[in-house]
Amino acid sequence: MSTDEWKTSACILCECNCGIKVQTGGNEGREIVRIRGDEDHPASQGYLCQKASGLNHYQNGKDRITQPLRRRPDGSFEEIDWETASREIMTRFSAVRDTHGGDKIFYYGGGGQGNHLPGAYSSATRSVLGSTYRSSALAQEKTGEFWVNGQMFGAMVKGDFHHCDVAFFLGKNPWHTHGIPRARAFLKEFSKDPAKTMIVVDPVLTESAKMADIHLRVKPGTDAWMLAAMVGMLVQDQRYAAAWVDEHTLGLKEIINAFGDIPVATYCEYAGLEVSLVQRAVDAIVNAKGMAMFEDLGVQMNHHSTLISYLEKLVWVLCGHFGKEGGQYIPAYLQNIAGSGRSSRKTPVVKAPIISGMVPCNVIADEILTDHPDRYRAMLVESANPVHSLADSNRFRRALRSLDLVVVIDIAMTETAREADYVLPASTQYEKWEATFFNFEYPDNYFHLRKPLFEPQGEALSEAEIHARLVEAAGLMPTDLVSELRSLLKEHGRQAFRERMMQAMSEDGVVAKLAPVILYRTLGESLPEGAAEGAVMWPLTLGFAMRDSESLARAGYSGDPLEQADQLFDAIISQHSGVVFSRDTIEASWERLGNDGRVQLVIPSLLQELKVLETGPADRASSEFPFALSAGERRDYTANTIYRDFGWRRKDPDGSLRISPDDAMAIGLETGDQVRITTAVGSALALVEVTDRMMPGHVSIPNGFGLDNEDGTRSGVAPNELTSVADCDKFAGTPHHKFVPAKIEAVA
Repeated sequence: MSTDEWKTSACILCECNCGIKVQTGGNEGREIVRIRGDEDHPASQGYLCQKASGLNHYQNGKDRITQPLRRRPDGSFEEIDWETASREIMTRFSAVRDTHGGDKIFYYGGGGQGNHLPGAYSSATRSVLGSTYRSSALAQEKTGEFWVNGQMFGAMVKGDFHHCDVAFFLGKNPWHTHGIPRARAFLKEFSKDPAKTMIVVDPVLTESAKMADIHLRVKPGTDAWMLAAMVGMLVQDQRYAAAWVDEHTLGLKEIINAFGDIPVATYCEYAGLEVSLVQRAVDAIVNAKGMAMFEDLGVQMNHHSTLISYLEKLVWVLCGHFGKEGGQYIPAYLQNIAGSGRSSRKTPVVKAPIISGMVPCNVIADEILTDHPDRYRAMLVESANPVHSLADSNRFRRALRSLDLVVVIDIAMTETAREADYVLPASTQYEKWEATFFNFEYPDNYFHLRKPLFEPQGEALSEAEIHARLVEAAGLMPTDLVSELRSLLKEHGRQAFRERMMQAMSEDGVVAKLAPVILYRTLGESLPEGAAEGAVMWPLTLGFAMRDSESLARAGYSGDPLEQADQLFDAIISQHSGVVFSRDTIEASWERLGNDGRVQLVIPSLLQELKVLETGPADRASSEFPFALSAGERRDYTANTIYRDFGWRRKDPDGSLRISPDDAMAIGLETGDQVRITTAVGSALALVEVTDRMMPGHVSIPNGFGLDNEDGTRSGVAPNELTSVADCDKFAGTPHHKFVPAKIEAVA
């Protein structure tokens, strides 16, 4: 069976979620047989990188789950029906809640790459259970930056790469990691423009670094010294934008005092850089009409990560690159997934700070493997694979096995699912209405609700349906209200529905907490083309219209905010290539800025942390572990763990260890040889690729490898069998996965 019809959807492999057109066929029409870029998508405009060509390997992976599973006493799994699964799961979760408290039920995930609607619906189940602690992959990547943004701006900031003349990539290789629309096309165009300057900071000679005008090839783990030197240059030579800084910021005096005596030349030397090269980068930033910055995991999962987030922002703020075209801006958003604050709330056992509502990933196992009375007792995992993706996989397995109950919602039998008591089969992202909330572009910001390409396989259900069934199994769905709302929608329309729903939420806190699944069972059932999962977008469009009516008007939505919200919601449901929901002016960034409309330059704890830099980088090399291992590099054929089918990898199918020619010669290695990688927590075998991409003393293995198939096979190294929970940032708890002390030995 095949069809020549081109169906609209999106790639799900990175935050850009480029629009795609696909043809389906084969295997009773359940295969993705052809893929091209969607020219009508407002952001990607037909662009597509090569990774999307393998999406059928995701859709039809070998280890799909199509029936609810329950673990038997002997450790094997048996198939059960949904009614039994829902009832037993809520009974057992309720027993944990009633005995130990709902806050002992921990939630992880709820928003894998391009898979964000589940996170909204899961809030209803968490509310029923009283689950208050949660986390996700963001908490081992971005929370340090989130906190710094909150302190300085009161909001998230992004770079306007569309209009900048200096593009600065810090610990990022956008050729592979993207992060900006049409990334590879952008890099090619930008690098060829003599009026523009690309700066890349990376110890690896990446594809992006090769295209850069200035490649600051820092020694691994020394980015903080380089950035402190940059701020020192600006302050000591008085090259900052004095008038602009005086008008738009707070705390300049403290910054001058802190950086006035920075030994610039020494700090450059610590970073392994010539002063003249760093000065050249500073010159470009100072003279730029607009500089756009993107920091990423190369520094965010490395030493001094939170301090680095602070220092890089001081560089461009002091040069006046905020709230201007081509600089940094505060985006409009439908759902704020980043958060911006570090509250006083801490984890119950180890008292780690909770940033943006998320428990640091590196302490989750510590919160379980203890006899502390407040330890987590049960876990709900959704659209995530923490056994594979979090530090020290074997320790995390032990933590899961010690819990009273583990429930996993996923499409595949992942490494985490194999440790669960119940596994619930979710529809793939192409079997349900789905979306992403990585919507942070300027001036036009867009949202894409994607129509399913296929019917769910077997007994798989969308997460919206799963959470609705779990709430119903707990006996807490307000059935009378649901019936009333259905009638109002049918007889009187959406306005009457809205008024009654708002009234019910204001009068009854339970209704407010269960709103996502109530909307799914009422408004969702009335939506065209079976778009029930899209119901949760309705309150988000209302909220956006209330706080940002002007940007909606500029995007073409007329009337008062309620009318605009209805128009936007209808457009989201009906326009399958995505819609522009916000058209910003640069002034909007100033309106969204906290701190009474001024940038706060001073973060006392991080200024104090500068003293750590005075003695230079710690010598982390030792005779036992002489190498710095970057555990989880993005390459041509890697995409986190969303591709579990090894067959899609046309290059480097074994995920080689990359090593410099000097190091290879010293050990006696050639490309294709086998080595043993050893760290403080584990060891693994890998094949070698000798390449001048790597500096001496620096080696890397790719992400997305080391997955276990049902038949017991494995391809490549599982990076987090080599990483440690103890090695992490002191402020945010983010792990140092990009700098793991390691030993490399030839295997005869």
